[in-house]
Amino acid sequence: MKTMQRLAVILIVLGALALAYGGFNYTMETHAAKLGSMSLLMEDREPIAGPVLAGVGGLMIGGIIFVLGRSPR
Repeated sequence: MKTMQRLAVILIVLGALALAYGGFNYTMETHAAKLGSMSLLMEDREPIAGPVLAGVGGLMIGGIIFVLGRSPR
């Protein structure tokens, strides 16, 4: 297998793994109120869809490289 096709297969596999994993959330903690020794803690969870977008991009670019990297027989 040629080097370009190996790169394409790696991109396709990584893209598929990124899609299978999906997005992830991060938690941001904020202190809303502090009353003496008591404090009210708020947590906000924000989703990030970066792995999904990277997975689609990896699949597309890997597929294009794989098709264009083949030599005519």
